[in-house]
Amino acid sequence: MSQWLSIIGVGEEGLQGLPPVTRQIIGRAELLVGGERHLAMVPNGTAERLTWASPLSQTVEEIKRQRGRNVVVLATGDPMWFGIGVTLARHIPAAEMLIVPSISAFTLAASRLCWPLADVECLTLHGRALALMRPAIAPGARLLLLANDGATPAAVAKLLTELGYGLSRITVLEHMGSPEERHLQGLAEDWTVGKAEDFNTIAVACMAGPDAVAHSRLAGLPDDVFHHDGQLTKREVRAATLAALAPLPGQRLWDVGAGCGSICIEWLRAARCMRAVAIEREAARCRMISDNCVVLGTPMLKIVEGEAPASLTGLKPPDTIFIGGGLSNPKLAVTCWAALKPGGRLVANAVTVEGEAALFAARARWGGDLTRIAISRADAIGPHLGWRPLMPVTQYSVVKPRGAS
Repeated sequence: MSQWLSIIGVGEEGLQGLPPVTRQIIGRAELLVGGERHLAMVPNGTAERLTWASPLSQTVEEIKRQRGRNVVVLATGDPMWFGIGVTLARHIPAAEMLIVPSISAFTLAASRLCWPLADVECLTLHGRALALMRPAIAPGARLLLLANDGATPAAVAKLLTELGYGLSRITVLEHMGSPEERHLQGLAEDWTVGKAEDFNTIAVACMAGPDAVAHSRLAGLPDDVFHHDGQLTKREVRAATLAALAPLPGQRLWDVGAGCGSICIEWLRAARCMRAVAIEREAARCRMISDNCVVLGTPMLKIVEGEAPASLTGLKPPDTIFIGGGLSNPKLAVTCWAALKPGGRLVANAVTVEGEAALFAARARWGGDLTRIAISRADAIGPHLGWRPLMPVTQYSVVKPRGAS
C-alpha cells in the first residue's frame, strides 16, 4: 500500500515555516489529525478534522481505520523524538507512512545554550512521571527535558533541591524559533519564576552540593537505598545476578518473586529502553516496589500482584527471566521456561536446600551453569573487625536454544 499516512512536524512558525512541498501534502489531506493548536494553523478546507482523544489509543485506532485515505497528522517538531510518530510506528508499517520532521526542541535548545547534543541526556516529562529524570541527575550532567506543562520547571527545581542539586542552573526555553521566544533562568534552590508557558523545554546544568545524592547506573546499588523487609538480594549478589542476566537494549525482564524489586529496578536503570515486570504475591512488598520505583527513577515498571506461575498468564513473553523466589513450586521453572523466548536467558537464585535441589533438577533438564556465591562483609567484633558471612547463594543460568519451544 502507498504512503497514505503523513506525519508532519511543525515548528513555532506554523505552516509558514514549512517548505512548499510539505504544505502541499497538508493541502491534499482528506483527514487532518492533531491538537487544537495545530489544527487552528490550517485554513478551513474540505478535509475532515480529528483532535486527540483521551486515552490517545482511541485516536490511534481511528487513524488505523482510515487506512487507504489521505491522512495527515500534525505534530510538534520531530515526531520521532518522543513524539506521536513513535506511537503510530508501533501500529502502522513504515512503508505506509511519510514522516517529515521539523527541528526538534532538543536541537533548538542545545543550539541556544551551545551544548553538544551528543553529550546531553534528553528526556520527556510530557505525560510521564517526574521520577524519570532521577537516574540522569549526576554531578556535571546536562539535561534537556520536554515539560508536561507550565508547572514542570518548578517541580524540576524542587526535586533537584531535595536531592542536593540546588545549585544547578535551570533555563526554561519558550516559543523557540518564534519572535516570542523567551528564556527564564535561575538556580534550582532559588527558583521563584512563576508558571511558564505550557509548551516549554527545560535545560538543567547539574551542580552537586555537599549532600548531593548520586547513584551509578551500573548494577550494585547500596542495599540501604531500597525500602525492604529483609527480602532483598544483597548488593554483591545483585551485581553478580545482573551480570548473569546480561541486559541488552530493549529487552523485557520477568522478575518472578520480586521481593522489594531490586533486580528489576536495576535492570530498568541500565538503559532507558529496557522493559520489566515485577511479579510478587505479597501486597505489602508490591507497595515497597512501587515506592522504590519512585525513589530510583523507574516508574515504568509494571507490577503484578499474584502467585506465580498462575499470575504469569497473559503477560508479554520475556527475553529474560529472573526467579528470586517460589522455586519450591515444581511448576514454576517449567512455566517460565515455556514462556521464555528462544535465545532468551533464565537466571535463578536459591538460598535453601530445597531451592538448590530445584536448580540441580533444572540443570539436569535444560543444561546451563551453576555457581555458588559466598560473600563475607567486615563487621565489628568488639573493638576489632571480623568477617561476617552472608548466606551463600546458588545461582543457575541457562540460555534457551533458538528453535526450542
